[in-house]
Amino acid sequence: MGLIIDNFAGGGGASEGIEQAMGRPVDIAINHDPGAIAMHKVNHPHTKHYCESVWDVDPIKACEGRPVDLAWFSPDCTHFSKAKGGKPKDKNIRGLAWVAVKWAMQVRPTVIILENVEEFKTWGPLGDDNQPDKNKTGETFNSFVEQLKIIGYQVEFRELISADYGAPTKRKRFFMVSRCDGLPISWPTKSHGPRNSKEVAMGILKPYTPVSDVLDFSKPCPSIFDTKQQIKEKHGLHTVRPLADKTMERIARGIKKFIMENPDPFFIEDQTSMLIQYHSETLSHEVRGQKINEPIMTIDGSPRYGLIQAFVCKHYGGTYNGAGSDLDDPLSTVTAIDHNALITSHIIQMNNHMIGTDSRDPVNTIVAGPGHLGEVRAFLIKYYGQGIGQDLKEPCGTVVSHDRFGLVTVCGTDYQIIDIGMRMLDPRELFTANGFPPDYIIDYDSDGKKITKTEQVKRCGNAVPPVFARELVLANVVEVERTMAS
Repeated sequence: MGLIIDNFAGGGGASEGIEQAMGRPVDIAINHDPGAIAMHKVNHPHTKHYCESVWDVDPIKACEGRPVDLAWFSPDCTHFSKAKGGKPKDKNIRGLAWVAVKWAMQVRPTVIILENVEEFKTWGPLGDDNQPDKNKTGETFNSFVEQLKIIGYQVEFRELISADYGAPTKRKRFFMVSRCDGLPISWPTKSHGPRNSKEVAMGILKPYTPVSDVLDFSKPCPSIFDTKQQIKEKHGLHTVRPLADKTMERIARGIKKFIMENPDPFFIEDQTSMLIQYHSETLSHEVRGQKINEPIMTIDGSPRYGLIQAFVCKHYGGTYNGAGSDLDDPLSTVTAIDHNALITSHIIQMNNHMIGTDSRDPVNTIVAGPGHLGEVRAFLIKYYGQGIGQDLKEPCGTVVSHDRFGLVTVCGTDYQIIDIGMRMLDPRELFTANGFPPDYIIDYDSDGKKITKTEQVKRCGNAVPPVFARELVLANVVEVERTMAS
């Protein structure tokens, strides 16, 4: 039984997936960051850890003459990613992937798997301005692939989406699989798909895992209209208030798109919900947000995801079966800064003066007041003027009234938005959205030292969703071993 090596191991996403597939610990994990190694060590205590540059580790000495079944590489992606924008690139960081060739030449792993952003295929020389030379796009990448082939490896690569394999995140990544034993390279078969797809309807695929499955709706979601002092008194929380105008604008756009104009808004305990991201706008000025019945988008290392809840009052009775921000779908990619906020809504019945429940209260708890109806109306008018909303003709769809601000009609029943709450997603929600098991240790390290929330989010955003490693290793290592054993 050969060794399993995890280069650029980080907090342990790839190792977690590899161990899920192999049923045994990763043998060696390498990373230059002491904090990342400390989180890796507490979750993978049977692994030998090297806290140093991947270039400083001698593969021959580390392996001590034992064969290597699998070597995994996740070199830094920031100097390839389009998310870095026009910032200068570092050729040394862009060249980290060459360490895979070093391992291939010195200890010849049977299988090599490399993970990166999709732009990795554009790897080429930098110009004098430290920007990629557009005339030489992909030259270095092609040389890298050719070098692996010269030393006897088959090489295949493609892009995969983690939601296709059951994770509640839509992280898209480039993968290169190389092997030198003459056996064919295998790619995992999709198990999940969009909930409205034909394959799901026919029972061929399971529906995408929704991000709503990983969100804790019992947590307080303070009003965006309350002051810091009011929030401290009501919830005992330290928050940023007032919110920046750009944030308020994003919330307004999200409320309009994902709640007021959504034919099927996510609904839980008299609230409609959505997620927003604290990225800049798209080129087309689209909302940086999403429904909650979808997978989350990419999670990076910054605190960018916020949960928005619009508190809505019900005018005429009836039921509300919708889903406010598609919580039935996976989350977008989780990044190293938490960009996501959960927006929630509060609903009341106006015909008998019943006020519905806040998500942080037990069901049917009576709330003692009309909320922030005036502030909600002023808020919506500020960002959308007098004529917000549009008619949607689908049966049982959501219809926005043009003459009553914040009024939403569902199946013939009117609901009035009376308050809007927002909170950031916490690290546990983000790790679970990225596909980590709920018992993965994220708040303290191998020395018992507390890991700050900022560091937790950073580790999550930089992590490989474990499902990627699990499925690729199952297809290319575990199944091969089973076949050979039989």
